[in-house]
Amino acid sequence: MKNVNRRNLMKTAGATSALLAMTPVDTLSNMARAAETQGDSAPMQLYKSLSDEQRAKVCLPRDHKSRQFISNWWYVHPDHRIHNTFNQDQQELIQNIFNDLHSPEHQAAVNKQVKVDQYGDARNTPSVGFFGTPEDEDFEFIYTGHHVTRRCNAHSDQGHGFGNAPIFYGHFPKDFNETKDHPGNPYWYQGLVFNEFVQALDSRQQEKALDSSKPRSEKPSFVITMREENLPGLSCAELSEDQKELLLETMGRMMAMFREDDVVATLDTIEKKSMIDQLYVSYYGGKYDIGSDRVWDTWQIEGPKMVWYFRGQPHIHSYFHLKA
Repeated sequence: MKNVNRRNLMKTAGATSALLAMTPVDTLSNMARAAETQGDSAPMQLYKSLSDEQRAKVCLPRDHKSRQFISNWWYVHPDHRIHNTFNQDQQELIQNIFNDLHSPEHQAAVNKQVKVDQYGDARNTPSVGFFGTPEDEDFEFIYTGHHVTRRCNAHSDQGHGFGNAPIFYGHFPKDFNETKDHPGNPYWYQGLVFNEFVQALDSRQQEKALDSSKPRSEKPSFVITMREENLPGLSCAELSEDQKELLLETMGRMMAMFREDDVVATLDTIEKKSMIDQLYVSYYGGKYDIGSDRVWDTWQIEGPKMVWYFRGQPHIHSYFHLKA
């Protein structure tokens, strides 16, 4: 498979972002600028600003069990939320870190999702923390809450990709049971992009990808489990070279909500480790096809080293996990 031009791919992803027509948010506060000037990443600046008491509350060992945990609604530190643990300057820096994990075109939509999913209740405020210490190469910042889990290497403001720990995003803007067009949901653009890929498959491939069983369980102990055999759907080893390239481009377009560095690093991992031939693509009919319109609301791209599970019914939940 020939190498994909990453810069052109991200331009295409940016065009997909225009579906949302969102206004970018200003992500450079005075504190963030100070961090750049001093040579520290924004997460490192936050870590250095913590008091001993704060570090005791929000810093965990690098191998803590929560590092590999994922759920649609959880808090890495249930008793220590952003609003009651950090001062105003720290809260502002946390917001800037979160913003910068996303592309400018999507920041407003993602922030709106996080705010709406707090239901105006302080007890639903997100929680953040760190795994490891600055001495660890994989020192990690984590942001968790309702319908949101984001992570990044704390040493750098440059994205290293989504590898070795899972992320989550989801939402229902108004109705728990969304209609087929998922109105107001900032993540449905991914479903539309995925369905464009499906339309590029021939009829035999499309029918093979349509799985008659149920999609995977969302139990935290299983939802990101990577399977070695009996994977459902269409084997990507059966795709033509053009279709394999299109799948990689499709994944890049679906990742358009994230910062470019993370997208490029993730696609590089998938390509350099020759994961495409190991992947399977599946989607689900019946109640999982809202409106019975064959615009697939629930789908999976998975293999022995990757899981991307997008559930559109009753509303959007999406889990991504890659072994880097």
